[in-house]
Amino acid sequence: QVQLVESGGGSVQVGGSLRLSCAASGFTYSSYCMGWFRQAPGKEREGVAAMDSDGTTSHADSVRGRFTISKDNAKNTLYLQMNSLKPEDTAMYYCAASDYCPDNGLGTHEYNYWGQGTQVTVSS
Repeated sequence: QVQLVESGGGSVQVGGSLRLSCAASGFTYSSYCMGWFRQAPGKEREGVAAMDSDGTTSHADSVRGRFTISKDNAKNTLYLQMNSLKPEDTAMYYCAASDYCPDNGLGTHEYNYWGQGTQVTVSS
């Protein structure tokens, strides 16, 4: 079955960096649309970055220029490099997969598989 396992979260100070990883199994990874989402307490889950099967990427305005999505098809792993972190980046980060993303890959409705999440906390 499809399995997505996130890792790499943690606590970091403002301006620091983290790299999240999402190990995928149980599906043809290279042909899927993959995305990163986050959810802060009391807020809705929001799209952070996405990559379609052809390598096309999308990044939310709030993270563009600071976060970068990438993937290694040989390792079936998705990454999110996060630089210049801010307190408002604090959230649970989730990896998601879909066999088809009809929009830009930043909508929760586009995905049918989700990981359990990894916590990112940015302190000042």
